[in-house]
Amino acid sequence: MASRQTLRQAPRTGLPGLRDHWRSDLVSGFLVFLIALPLCLGIAMASGFPPMAGIISAVIGGVIVSRINGSYVTINGPAAGLIVVILSAVQSLGQGDAMAGYRYTLAAIVVASVLQILLGIFKAGKLNAYFPASVVHGMLAAIGIIIMAKQIHVVLGVKPEGGDILSAIAEIPRSLMNANPEIAAIGLLGLVILMIWSWVKHQILKMIPAPLVVVVAGMALGQYFDLDHKHVYLFLPQEEFLPRHEYTVGPKFLVSIPENVLANFYFPDFSKIGTVEFWGAVVSICLVGSLESLLSAAAVDKLDPYKRYSDLNRDLAAVGVGNLLSSAVGGLPMIAEIVRSSANVHNGAKTGWANWFHGLFLGLFVVFFPKLIHEIPLASLAALLVYTGFRLASPREFAKTMDIGKEQLALFCITIMGILATDLLVGVFIGILVKLMIHTLRGVNFKNLFKINYTLTHTSPGVYHIRVDGSAVFSNFIGLKSEVSTLPAGQAVIFDLSDAYLIDHTVMEFIDHFRHDYSERGGRCEIRGLENHRPYSHHPLAARRRKTAGVNHVTQRFGFKTAKHG
Repeated sequence: MASRQTLRQAPRTGLPGLRDHWRSDLVSGFLVFLIALPLCLGIAMASGFPPMAGIISAVIGGVIVSRINGSYVTINGPAAGLIVVILSAVQSLGQGDAMAGYRYTLAAIVVASVLQILLGIFKAGKLNAYFPASVVHGMLAAIGIIIMAKQIHVVLGVKPEGGDILSAIAEIPRSLMNANPEIAAIGLLGLVILMIWSWVKHQILKMIPAPLVVVVAGMALGQYFDLDHKHVYLFLPQEEFLPRHEYTVGPKFLVSIPENVLANFYFPDFSKIGTVEFWGAVVSICLVGSLESLLSAAAVDKLDPYKRYSDLNRDLAAVGVGNLLSSAVGGLPMIAEIVRSSANVHNGAKTGWANWFHGLFLGLFVVFFPKLIHEIPLASLAALLVYTGFRLASPREFAKTMDIGKEQLALFCITIMGILATDLLVGVFIGILVKLMIHTLRGVNFKNLFKINYTLTHTSPGVYHIRVDGSAVFSNFIGLKSEVSTLPAGQAVIFDLSDAYLIDHTVMEFIDHFRHDYSERGGRCEIRGLENHRPYSHHPLAARRRKTAGVNHVTQRFGFKTAKHG
């Protein structure tokens, strides 16, 4: 058994990790492969891509990206959170031609990948710090709602008439009334299995991945209903991508893939690179993919029992390289995926070789058992996505946001409504603008919205004192966050917020996370001066303002400087 200290000091990549931990990483990689296979297929089809595009992404993410990334136990592959931006790009660029839209979107992913690589090189690994926490959570919840609204029709075996999200939501009652009984039985059984599996406590049963159970049960029901010979006409986007002679024989409610593995590769079409729609897709894919990957990598670091920390800049650049390679041959973009990474940690993975094994198993399965993929019902894959969407937008997420404060719930809901009514990028920027307006109404002057005032002094050997004046909010604290991240480990760090006028939830969350992480690495971190502030809710990380504004309030309003800029 490797010690924590040994694993902390071990390199992220290289043969030493494989030699020392191959048994645990092999087992974990295999178990993650069982989870990833159906999810990759489902995410690809829901994104308007051929089903094998998801497998291509995960194989490259495992076999190549795992060797160059900056993390230890994350799993790279396609994610449900990218479905919305990819499907939107396919539809807007293709204008009704699915194959053309697919190839144009591949080109947009290539350009977005280059931007991701540059972001990593220029150390933009803290990109998520520019976005308020509630707006990010609102974005993820909106993505969850869109996934559910689109995929519930596939679960029921019905093709909706409308193409936009609001029409898809409005047509759910119609689809329930006109559900295909056999397809709906497969899809609903999958949802029931996923709900029951979340309550299972038995250790042996918990080792069996729920997505695998859903797919196996769906395949068994498909055989019972003899779906291979029932030519029920169901909407299946990926058939538009495959020439007729390349189809595996079978009806439209099972996964269709070419029998020849090489026929799964397609190449980007850059002919729309000069259009506004193309660059809108590039920005959306780069922003959402980078943000999700960084958030997931940081979250997985907190799950790592060995308390190792990812190099987020290197990780972002590595994901960009993976996306470049994947999109060049027809694959989806990838991120550091949270669900599969969590399973990887719980399965006992020690190093990035678990990610490598997961990609290897996926590649071998596609080469040697392609006909098994054809037996998977689409309704089973749609059930996995509906459940994933529900987890992103569950009532628990609304309740957690409400606990932090009413203004956080308002931001959360405004972001969701903005995304559903417009698109993802516009909805996110609406949420950010509303957040800035709230800060202005609370007395933060315009200059202080984008420039923080603080001093960082080395007061005595081993003690760093950070004094914040004015307001510390999501839009101005990136400089402080960057400087704090460079402090040596094993020292004492004191955040003095006594004279801060306003501290928002995003900054409170960062300081709290920094305190815990710094303490776990052998240092000591204190937060002083919060007794001078009144929180906006009972949540310990709620936004807060000074109890007695006095002169501070005046200086905030009129923009007088209160301290040296750090």
